[in-house]
Parts: sequence; structure tokens; C-alpha cells
Amino acid sequence: MASILWAFMTDFFTYETTKSVVVKNWSVGIINRVAQLLIIFYFVGYVFIYEKAYQLNDTAIQSSVMTKVKGFGYQSNAVLDVADYVYPPQGANVFCIITKVIVTDNQTRGLCEENSIRFPLFNVTRGNFPKHMTPKDIKSCTNHPDRSPLCPIFRVSDILNSTGQDVHTLAKKGGEIGINIEWNCNLDWDEEFCKPVYSFSWLDAPFAKNPISQGYNFRSDLSNQPIHVPAALRFARYYKKDNGMDYRTLFKAHAIRFDIMVTGKAGKFSAIPTLLNMVAAFTSIGLGTVLCDIILLNFMKGADQYKAKKFEEVKKKTAVCMFSFIVLCKPL
Repeated sequence: MASILWAFMTDFFTYETTKSVVVKNWSVGIINRVAQLLIIFYFVGYVFIYEKAYQLNDTAIQSSVMTKVKGFGYQSNAVLDVADYVYPPQGANVFCIITKVIVTDNQTRGLCEENSIRFPLFNVTRGNFPKHMTPKDIKSCTNHPDRSPLCPIFRVSDILNSTGQDVHTLAKKGGEIGINIEWNCNLDWDEEFCKPVYSFSWLDAPFAKNPISQGYNFRSDLSNQPIHVPAALRFARYYKKDNGMDYRTLFKAHAIRFDIMVTGKAGKFSAIPTLLNMVAAFTSIGLGTVLCDIILLNFMKGADQYKAKKFEEVKKKTAVCMFSFIVLCKPL
């Protein structure tokens, strides 16, 4: 037991140091350089250039969305404006455009987008109205992915078509459309280059083949709406019969619901992440040496000779040192 403990103590209190062995082998040399180049390209191309690992990032965005819908519609040969077919009232980041109304009588009772975003870490606030656009330009422009990607005015038909869905089917059954405003800003450049990118998606796609829950509809008591709103779109109106029983006319509305979501990230150069990733890069270059050692120690001819050269044990020995002194005398 004592011998085992002594052997453990001897092995534990040892020191290992790197020993450089030059191996003149073309195959191993090529593998080593190729591995090092791949690691360098990965860190330079992907980590530093693509991922911008030298920047400090702010993802705790603060955003505000205001919406305004304009235009006229038609329902049962009646001309409707936004006060009739938009619900709830405009201004929020969620609104619905009513496309179909089902009426049940005598039932007894038992798109302009204004967006601003703030990156608090860098104290930067941006809006989606470009400075070069005048009020006249805003009134006349319509967003187009290629011709006018920064215009904040959208046609509802363009939004629906961009989701790849049939407009008439959505108008008949209703649906949910996501409007994503994405801000990816590199604040190492001028803030004017920080611009939004708009994208659209069909949110209720998982329920498209579900016979129980298709489209989007709602029933609501909007009896407190302004008097100018047509009665056919007030959804629930309550009345009282001569015998005191309450009844109502219920309107089931199919609508296209638009959910506006704001996402974003801002980055700016910082010394700390730069140094950390540079240290990681230089350390990772040594992986090429590890790979070559595995090949040399296990798969190459003369592996035993390489092991003998690479691993050498130095034991403490008692040495006797003899010193001799030679004195040269010069005659006076």
C-alpha cells in the first residue's frame, strides 16, 4: 500500500514541458499547413467578418409601432372606409381588416406603418422614414422590394401576395399575417446605414388543413362604436321585446389579422470581444499540431521512433561536479 501511495505521489508531482521535434515528412507537413489555413479562414472569414465577433452587440431593443390604414372597400353594395372595416381602432401593432360578415338575426341572449427603434446600449434611435424622403414622396410612394424598399406605405394585396397565399381564400375565411420589421445595424458605420428590412409570413399556416379551426373570425360587442359606423358592421346590437326578453342581431366577422413584430440587433467595435476571439483563434491554430501528432503516433511508419523522440523522461540523479582552475602567470 505504501509503495502504491508513493508511486502515486511521484507521478502526481511531475512537470511536463513541450519538446520540439522537427519531422521532415511531406504528408504530415501538408496536413499541418492545410489544417492551420482552414482554422485561419474560419476565424477571419466566418467569426470576424460574417459574425462580426469583434463587436459588442445590443439585442435589448426598445420599439414603438404605429399603423394607419387608408382606402375604401365594398360590402353588400355599400362603400366602406377604414372606420367600417378596420378593427380594433388604428394605431396599435395589431389590427384586422374585415373581409366577410355573417349575420344571425333574433338571437336570444342567455396600411401605413410608422416604426421607431432604440438600442439603449449605444443610445441610438432610428425611424423607418428615410431623411431623404419628403412629405410629397411619402404620399406618392408604395413599397416595392426592388424599386422602393424603404417606403413605409404598403398595399394590402402586395402583402398577401408576398406570403404565397391565395388572396380570395384569405378574404373568404380570414387569416393571420405577420409583418416583421427587422433592424440589423452595424454602428461602426454611419447611423444612416441602419435601415429596416420588411418581410411577411402566413402565421396560421399550421391550421390550414384543420377543419375545426381555419382562417380567422371573431364575434364582438361593438355597440359602443360611433354612430357613423354602419349598423351592419357593429357585430352585436341588443334589443328588448315587449315581454321583456332580450335579443340581439349577431354578426360574425371574418377578417385578416395583421401582427406587426419588430426584431433587431446592433453591433459596435469593442476591444474586449476582439481580444477574446483573437486568443481563441491563436489557440485553435494548435489543433493542427494535435491532428498531426495523432497521425504520427498511430498511423505512420516509424511511430515508435517518433514516440521515443517526442516523449523523454528525465529523472533526478546525483551528480559529482569537479572543477579545475588554471592560473596563467605572466612574468613581471
